[in-house]
Amino acid sequence: MRTTLTGLALLAVGAVLVATGVLASADVAHLAARVGPVLAFVVGMTVVTDLAARAGLFDAVAARVARWGRGSRLALWGLVVVAGAVSTAFLSLDTTAVLLTPVVVVLARHVDVAPLPFALTTVWLANAGSLWLPTSNLTNLLALHALGDPSPLAFARLTWAPALVATVVPMLVLLALFRRALTGRHRPEQTPPEPRDPVLLRIAGVTVTLLVPALVSGVDVWIPAVVAAAVLAVAFALRERGAPGTPGALRWNLVPWPTLVLVSGLFVVFEAAHGAGLGAWLARVAGEGEGTLDLLRVAVTGMLGANLVDNLPAYLALEPAAGSPARLVALLVGVNAGPLVTPWASLATLLWHDRLTRLGVSVRWGGYMALGLLVAPLTVLLATLTLAAML
Repeated sequence: MRTTLTGLALLAVGAVLVATGVLASADVAHLAARVGPVLAFVVGMTVVTDLAARAGLFDAVAARVARWGRGSRLALWGLVVVAGAVSTAFLSLDTTAVLLTPVVVVLARHVDVAPLPFALTTVWLANAGSLWLPTSNLTNLLALHALGDPSPLAFARLTWAPALVATVVPMLVLLALFRRALTGRHRPEQTPPEPRDPVLLRIAGVTVTLLVPALVSGVDVWIPAVVAAAVLAVAFALRERGAPGTPGALRWNLVPWPTLVLVSGLFVVFEAAHGAGLGAWLARVAGEGEGTLDLLRVAVTGMLGANLVDNLPAYLALEPAAGSPARLVALLVGVNAGPLVTPWASLATLLWHDRLTRLGVSVRWGGYMALGLLVAPLTVLLATLTLAAML
């Protein structure tokens, strides 16, 4: 409810700014054209994961992964780290937040270990591990033009060193903080519960399996996400027909309305602030030059901007101040690896929290922010120093 009210308040402010002429309607239309596909992707992936979870897909996957862990919590966590890193690099941070979070929570419950370190693994990897490829983060896609439209391999050659550091450092911090929970043996895995409808389970499995390559096929990612959501919605509608007394899976809150409202409000208000001079002020803060301290200044400014207003508008505001490949990569370090403090710093974090809430896992934002204040500056600092050393 608090998220929805905050988003509605921001949208109301945006409406006032448009009505008073501070924000031009043409700018709002341009913003909607850029943000619309992203939000459509979010809706599609949210529906897919909710319906796949209801079909029992994540229970089946968690049971299989638990067997691979062979009773070792550390091995199990290592499998989650590898899955999160690969998913983020190739399928985007938002996909990791939406698809992997329910798997790791079900997995943790399946082997009777605390879900928090596994959940934090997904959200930290989704953000900090998104420097590898253009598809890993929307900010990377936005940076392609300024970088001269490099191929995915050429992009990786620019970013691999800071990307490696940004991926590894949060995991080492997490292992140090939760070493007791992540070491030792877990109880023998149990047989997953039988799915209520094996047909729906098979449909969900095939749909998600086909969705993964579709997301990296070059087609706008919102298209396969929405198509997959429609396929599962139709399947559930047909299979649940004639089953009175059973609560249906197709309900209005399948769509993450609070997250959509909050993100939309943030974009509208920041668009107005950008036009009012915030972007120029941030550019002065970011400075210029390609020395070690100059790159740190860009990266830290990106990190602060992302945690203040979300990483995507922060990148758009600071891109003109970057001006060179080295400074652009430093900016990406800040806006990708830095959004680990505030809830709204990235859409992936909001989606992750929405997944956890739906799964009944409680994460206090105060504790989350305290951990973020520890890991985000350290990660951005070490990744930027690595970038500077590679020049």
